[in-house]
Parts: sequence; C-alpha cells; structure tokens
Amino acid sequence: MKNYNGYKNQNYIQYVKGISPKTNQKRSLFHAFWVGGVICSIGQSFRYLLQYGFNLSGDELSSYVSMIMIFLGAFLTGLGVYDRIGKYAGGGSIVPITGFANSVVSPAMEFKTEGYIYGTAAKMFIVAGPIIVFGIASSVLVGILYFIGFRIF
Repeated sequence: MKNYNGYKNQNYIQYVKGISPKTNQKRSLFHAFWVGGVICSIGQSFRYLLQYGFNLSGDELSSYVSMIMIFLGAFLTGLGVYDRIGKYAGGGSIVPITGFANSVVSPAMEFKTEGYIYGTAAKMFIVAGPIIVFGIASSVLVGILYFIGFRIF
C-alpha cells in the first residue's frame, strides 16, 4: 500500500511534466548569451560616446552610462518591447542593469489600475525592493565596519 501523499505528489509531478512546454536548453542559452551581449555592447557604446565625445571620465562617466541604460530599460518596458525581449532572451535580458529597470517598471504598470498610491507606488518595488533594501543594509554594515577600523578588503 502506497503512502497517500507520495502517490498524490507523484501524480502531480507526472501531470506537470505532461503539460509543461518542452524547451530547447541549448537554444535558450544561446539566445540569453547573445542578447545579454548586445545589451552590454550598447552600454559600452554609450560609454565610448560619452568618454570620447563629451570628455567624461571616472565616476561621472559611469553614472551617466548607468542612467542612460536604466532609462532605456524603463522606456522599452513602458512601450512593451522589453517584455518581448525578455520572453525571447530569458536571463540574458534580466542580468544587465536594464533588467533591474524592467523589474521596477513592470509591476508599476501592472497595478496602475489600483491607483497611484496603492497601485503604482506600493507595487513598484515588489521585485526590486528586497534588492534595494539588501544593498543599502549591506553597504551600511560595511561602512560601519570600515569606520570602526575593521578592514574587509
């Protein structure tokens, strides 16, 4: 006699395998690789343009490139283009900084029907919020440790 839970779980696993679409892993990895590379190449092109065209350097150059890429990610998400890129490229579109902009803008657009406060403002950081909180908290902790004289790096 089989355990009821084991039997139930086994049937569910068989059911999920039966209805799940089959993916070509090599093709998916290739799409992710080249799309992520193209996004990074676009960022590098903006870096060269700002560095040689506008004589920017250092932190100022990095900040401008990051702002441009975040703006492009948010803008393309607003137009619905970035979602199609994400569906095609998978992780290749999520990893660059434009994917972070997409993770902030997508929930904001999805919940705008609930109003500006309880919809857009409250739901905007559902995905990106934990990343921002962890980044700020860890940087504060490292700053405190550095301040008291504990050198990590």
